[in-house]
Amino acid sequence: MYSSFPLHRARRTRNNNAFRNLVRENHLSIQDLIYPLFIIEGHNQKIEIASMPGCFRLTIDLLLKEIAEAVKLGIQHIAIFPVIPNENKSESADEAYNPNGLTQTAIKEIKNNFPEICLITDIALDPYTIHGHDGICDSKGNILNDQTVEILCKMAIVQAEAGADIVAPSDMMDGRVYSIRQALDKAGFQDTLILSYSAKYASSFYGPFRDALNSHLNSNLQFGDKKTYQMDIANAKEAEKEILHDEAEGADMVMVKPGLAYLDIVYRASQITTLPIIVYSVSGEYSMIKAAAQNGWLNEKQIVLESMIAFKRAGASGIITYFAKDIARYLTD
Repeated sequence: MYSSFPLHRARRTRNNNAFRNLVRENHLSIQDLIYPLFIIEGHNQKIEIASMPGCFRLTIDLLLKEIAEAVKLGIQHIAIFPVIPNENKSESADEAYNPNGLTQTAIKEIKNNFPEICLITDIALDPYTIHGHDGICDSKGNILNDQTVEILCKMAIVQAEAGADIVAPSDMMDGRVYSIRQALDKAGFQDTLILSYSAKYASSFYGPFRDALNSHLNSNLQFGDKKTYQMDIANAKEAEKEILHDEAEGADMVMVKPGLAYLDIVYRASQITTLPIIVYSVSGEYSMIKAAAQNGWLNEKQIVLESMIAFKRAGASGIITYFAKDIARYLTD
C-alpha cells in the first residue's frame, strides 16, 4: 500500500498541450502516407466514384495533375491501380504484362514528370482476367497457383522496366514473393523493392474499391469467391505464418489489409518481424467515415487523424489511405 494517496498522478503529463506533445509515444507525419490513385484510359476524364466521395478514376493527363498537387502537399509515395477496359481482359491476362499497357504507360509518365516520387504498383491478375479472379483458372474454376506466379513475374519485370520503385503482389498466391524476387534479380532489377500483401484478408471492406474498378462488390466474379487464396477473417496465427514466409522469401516490406478491423494483426506483425509494416486503410473504411461525416454524425478530421494514429500505435511504418491529401493538409495547418 502507498503511504499516502496518490503518490503517482498520471494526469500531470496531460495538463497542457506542451506536456502532451513531450510524452507522446507515436507521431503521424506526411512521410507516413501512401496515396492510392485509380487510372483509366483516355484523355481529360475525371470520373467520381459514387461509393467513395472525393475519389476519382483519372486519365493519365489528369493523374499527373493530381500527383502534382499531392507533391506540393509533401506526399512522397503514390500507389496506382488500373481500371482495364473489358475488351483488354482475357482468360490468360496477357494485358497484365503488355509493355505498352495502361499501367506501364502511366508508370513511365509519372516517373518522367516526378522522378522523385516513390511509385508503388500492383501485382495481381484480377484487373486483367475476364472472370475477375487474381489468378489463372482451369476448366473447373480452380485457381492455378504456379501458372499464375509465372505471369506475376512477367508483370513485375515490365513494371520495373517502366520505372516502378516498389512492386506490390496483392494476389496471395503461394511462393510468389520468392519467384518475383528471383525474376527481378535475374532481369537486373536488384534494387526494385517488393511490398508483399502478406496478410490480405477475404474482407467485406473492399466493396467500394471494386466499385472503383467498375465491378461493384463481387459482380465481377463469374464464379466462386476469393476465399481460396485470401485469408480467413477469423485467423491471426495464419497471418504470422504468411508474414514470416514472405520475409524469408525476400520481401522488403509486408502489408496488412484491411486496417482498422485488423489492428491486432498489425501489432502481431510488429512483434515478429523487423521489416517495415504497411497497413492499407481500405475503401470501406474511407467510405464509412465519409458517409458518417456527411451526415454530421462525427467529425471527419478528428476521426481520420485518430484512425491514423491507431495504425501507428499498432506498429505500422506507413499507411495507404485515400485521405492522404486531407491528412497532409491537417498536419500542415
